[in-house]
Amino acid sequence: MVTEKEQGKNNEVEADGDENENLEQGNESLTRELESRDATIIRLEQALATKDSEITALKQSLDDAEQTLDELGKALPQAVAAYKELVVQANPGILTELITGDSIEKVNESLKNARALMERVRQEMEAEAAKTRVPAGAPQRAPLDLSSLSAREKIQYAIGGSSS
Repeated sequence: MVTEKEQGKNNEVEADGDENENLEQGNESLTRELESRDATIIRLEQALATKDSEITALKQSLDDAEQTLDELGKALPQAVAAYKELVVQANPGILTELITGDSIEKVNESLKNARALMERVRQEMEAEAAKTRVPAGAPQRAPLDLSSLSAREKIQYAIGGSSS
């Protein structure tokens, strides 16, 4: 027969066995959880590395774009000046001083305003010229009105002499 002492020891051994089993299960659970976390950390580190490379590529692209913008910013005034020169050459009837602007839109607007001004001046000059127009050649010959002259003056006029 089994004594109470032995029974207690058996119970302790069984309890220790259950406890060991519980600890092993907990240990396995923690190990799986650690492996899962390690996998997640590796995945996140890879994603971070990918994002870092994308950020680097975007920064390089931004630097390239800024450099291109600077070059275009330096070339724009030259292009506008060349355009302005072409506009002046294409419109010889318009004063060069009337064509201004530091962008193509402003040059076009000043050209439009200059054309309107020149047209208005032309119309005013034509109107002024029409008012003071002198017919070409000598005036038409019309017979003199001798009805107010006396007979003596008429004879004198016909002879070509002066009346005195």
